Amino acid sequence: MTSQRRSLELLQEALVECRRCDRLVAWREEVARVKRRAYRDETYWGRPIPGFGDPDATLILMGLAPAAHGGNRTGRMFTGDRSGDFLYAALHRAGVASQPTSVRRGDGLTLTGAFIVAPCRCAPPENKPTPAELAACRPWLEAELALLDRAHTYLALGKTGYDAVLTLAKKHGDISGTPAFAHGARGEIPDPRGGGGRAWLFGSYHVSQQNTQTGRLTAAMFDEVLGAALERARR
Repeated sequence: MTSQRRSLELLQEALVECRRCDRLVAWREEVARVKRRAYRDETYWGRPIPGFGDPDATLILMGLAPAAHGGNRTGRMFTGDRSGDFLYAALHRAGVASQPTSVRRGDGLTLTGAFIVAPCRCAPPENKPTPAELAACRPWLEAELALLDRAHTYLALGKTGYDAVLTLAKKHGDISGTPAFAHGARGEIPDPRGGGGRAWLFGSYHVSQQNTQTGRLTAAMFDEVLGAALERARR
């Protein structure tokens, strides 16, 4: 195991023990205790969710926060709910995911060239972390990205993820020319990891069930923006 991978493991071991935000801790643990009827026989994860994917990734997918009965139940980003079903099917079509479904930790799923993170690592009430909670969680995100030393392309799933990337990029340079968030938006930005380099940011509507079931985000729409981000990431 390389020192980079071991450092990432150690960081994630610390991350899952985080209790910085009282509201989020209370909510994630209440959900894990009460459970949804369909999962009443399962043991919920009920903790912060570490990033998932290839430590040598050049593409970072930036989500929002774990779902109460998805990631908060399974312990993996976008796993165990409809948003994950949509996302991993697309990643599999693109040759990034080893299988089209993500059911639970340890189900054999691996990613190649991509790594999934989020600006908020605990399931928030109504899927809405507060600005203070996002700020409290940001050091975890910065530390994780710092260990993904090949990353240079970001695909933000929703405006919160897009803004999270820009918040980090702004610390390292001028972002005034970056397009406003929209599905298909793209632009060059200061590297959110620092170091004086440049990176690319792509925007997509979030893969939430609300967006995919209403047709606001279709598989074809997502495949197109994912393909563009992967083309950039593989250069």
